[in-house]
Order: sequence, then C-alpha cells, then structure tokens
Amino acid sequence: MDTQAQHSERDRSPEPDAGTGGRSRFSRTRARVAAALSWRRVLAGAVLATTLLLLVSSFVVQPFLIPSGSMEPTLKVGDRLLVNKLAYRFGAEPERGDVVVFDGTGSFVREDLDANPLAGLARGAAASLGLTEPADSDFVKRVVGVGGDRVVCCDARGRLAVNGTVVDEPYLYPGDTASRVPFDIVVPSGALWMMGDHRSRSSDSRDRLGSPGGGMVPVDRVTGRVDWLGWPPARTGSLAGTDAFTGVPAPGAAHG
Repeated sequence: MDTQAQHSERDRSPEPDAGTGGRSRFSRTRARVAAALSWRRVLAGAVLATTLLLLVSSFVVQPFLIPSGSMEPTLKVGDRLLVNKLAYRFGAEPERGDVVVFDGTGSFVREDLDANPLAGLARGAAASLGLTEPADSDFVKRVVGVGGDRVVCCDARGRLAVNGTVVDEPYLYPGDTASRVPFDIVVPSGALWMMGDHRSRSSDSRDRLGSPGGGMVPVDRVTGRVDWLGWPPARTGSLAGTDAFTGVPAPGAAHG
C-alpha cells in the first residue's frame, strides 16, 4: 500500500480560496468602510449645511416665526418671515411704515441677568433657523415714528398724526382705531416708536410710556426689515409696503 499517496490524499483538505472566501471577507470589509465613510459624508454635509445656514441667518437673511396676532392682518400666527439683515447695514435707517424685527431688551423687556447662556445660545440657534419661536426679547412691529418725530393720538376719527399730519393706516386690523390709549410723544434721536397693526392686541411702545426709555427702541437694536414671507406657500412673496406716511413732513418742518 502506498502510504505516501494516502497521506497526500488526506492532506488535500480545502483551504481558503483567495478567489472566493478571501474575496468575500474583503468585500464585507470594504462595504463596512464604505458605509462608515458614507455616514461621515452625510454628517459632514449636514454640519456644513447647518453652519452655512447659521452664517446666512446671522449676516444676510434670518427666518423668523410669528408667535402672536399682534401684527394681523399683515402677519399671521405661524407665518415664517425672511428678515433682510442687510437693509440697514450700509448707512440706511428704518423708515416710517417699515415692518422690522428688533431686540426689545432694555426697552420692551428688562435684561434677564439670570438667564442660562447655554440654553439661550441653543434657543437662539434654533430660532435663527426658523425652527422655534423667537426669544422673548425679539419683537416684530411697524415703525410709526423715527428720531425727531412728534406722534400724537388720536383725532375724532381715531387716527394718529405724525409731525402734524394725520395718517390713514390701511394696514390696521379691521375695526381697530390707531390707539385706545391717547399719547403725545416726541421720539428721541436714534430711537423709534413701534406699534403693531392689530392695535387692540398689540403690546408695543404705548405700553412702555411710563417705563425707562418711554417705549422707545434704539435704532441699533433693530435686527432687520421684514421683506419677504417664506411660509405658508399660499402667502409666500415680498411683503407689501405702505404709502401711509408719504405726506408726513420731516421733523422740524411740521405744521399745526
């Protein structure tokens, strides 16, 4: 009996085939690496997109969610605005009739020294992307008086006057008068007098007449001008302007 031949036969045990099992293990490893790289690309893309959105929101256009009805019918609850942050960046200043977003800290609300800075940062980032309601210090109102203006309310027909000229306000909520609270104020230089379009439901400059600053908002607290509506789809487009203040004279040129 040829024992050497038998031994050779027994030693012919199947070995891993570099062309089958080895390739299969390589393919699985390559697939896992590709999947990991794919997830990393997705994550990196998401981080990059979020960073770009935050940069655009910080310096160019910021989404803003309307949380209340104080600006109806011009703006409705749930509207998402696009605030033009470049509108007043190059020497221009807010004008009468502009709808603006501003930081009311120190004028409409007191400074909250106990606020959690990390929570505020996270909320601010979400709000700047239009994902949540704005901070309690952020407001959207219409500019009614600029520095030097004398704003008086109201005449027998419930209208206000700016620098002696009566103003008809077509954007007011149906049934509202210019104000149920009479006032006669002069806007300091570098400040603004703000009012909502739904006067009977708007907490604005009128409610701060007895507070420090008298309800006046510093111009440098304005975030930007509301130029576009981004949501809902039926209301998307540019925000219509107003010619209500066209005949108002400059401060100092008032009559009456």
